[in-house]
Amino acid sequence: MKTISQTLTVLLIGCCFVSSNRLYGETTKNNERTTVKQQDWGTANGKEVFLYTLESKNGIVCKLTNWGATITELHVPDRDGKVEDVVLGYESLARWLDSDGEGSPNPAYMGCTVGRVCNRIDKGQFTLDGKSHQLATNNDPNHLHGGNVGWDKQVWKSEPVENADGAGVQCTLTSPDGDENYPGEVQASVTYFLTNAGDLTAEFSAKSDQNTPVNMTNHSYFNLKGQGQGTILDHQLKIESDRQTTFDKTGIPTGKMDSVKGTPLDFTTPRAIGERIGKLTGDPGGYDHNFVLRDEKVSEPQLAATLYDPESGRELKIYTTEVGIQFYSGNYLDGGLTGKGDKTYHKHYGLCLEPQFHPDSVNQSHFPNSILSPGNQYTHKCVYQFDVRP
Repeated sequence: MKTISQTLTVLLIGCCFVSSNRLYGETTKNNERTTVKQQDWGTANGKEVFLYTLESKNGIVCKLTNWGATITELHVPDRDGKVEDVVLGYESLARWLDSDGEGSPNPAYMGCTVGRVCNRIDKGQFTLDGKSHQLATNNDPNHLHGGNVGWDKQVWKSEPVENADGAGVQCTLTSPDGDENYPGEVQASVTYFLTNAGDLTAEFSAKSDQNTPVNMTNHSYFNLKGQGQGTILDHQLKIESDRQTTFDKTGIPTGKMDSVKGTPLDFTTPRAIGERIGKLTGDPGGYDHNFVLRDEKVSEPQLAATLYDPESGRELKIYTTEVGIQFYSGNYLDGGLTGKGDKTYHKHYGLCLEPQFHPDSVNQSHFPNSILSPGNQYTHKCVYQFDVRP
């Protein structure tokens, strides 16, 4: 395999803050530093929104915004050096805020940071410390991705960061007690960081003043051919898991962790995504499953999944410290959303690989514990590593 040193790593160590209004670390003949540029991008909820452009010396470009702490573009080369944007999204803040022409802000959760709890909670209900909590059932009959106005629809505070290895952006958010009916005030952060070598890094963290569930992830849709350039059904996928959290017809785990062997969910060896997708029942059909990676979190990211596009030669490896990974094959994309370059996003035009705690962990006592307690810190490190094959 030919490595081109394009790595996305969810890990940040020792960043220091710099002015939010300057371009720094400019790449010159004698100074090949990663740059970050901040530009005004409008307002949302009465707050300033910025677009940040991170660019490494080898041409890797990541654009992100503090609205939803969202990755908007990610440009990487193929086996011939041709660069494409490999994530779905929109070109303007106005389109993020009204993605379907009917006032819906990012209904497909493209590129955003999801919280306070990603994925589903059964009927939006849980009991904690003897008190029952009822959350929004915005994915009838369940709660999904933090509720009606989750962290993906908030304007985060943001500030460029840098160290000797590169530059990036730190986004922070205060989620008050009672936010979407969750208990406790939570201080959350996510940092994206592009190294001088072309590695994009990020780190999720949170602290709370009360016991509360926290489960953060990034919800980028990948298409390694390039966004808007057809389906991902010919992409080959390998997942480092032989178990999945079996779920009911509403997407809630039954509590069982069943083997994937001999089923359409068996990605223990590389398989084309479209090879067995037709064997999955339900409407609209397709993959939307959580795979068990390990029994407990680990301190350093470990390989979770490998995605490969034979057409472009691009390969994406995902590493994580989390216990599970949700594979979603873009089943609900129905042609109703128009993205960058006026590309229409049809069914299976992108896929998500979302490291996280297992769905509905707050109601499943034998799942790894997703409750954040005062005095403790939630952390999630993840690695998206891009290579090419000949």
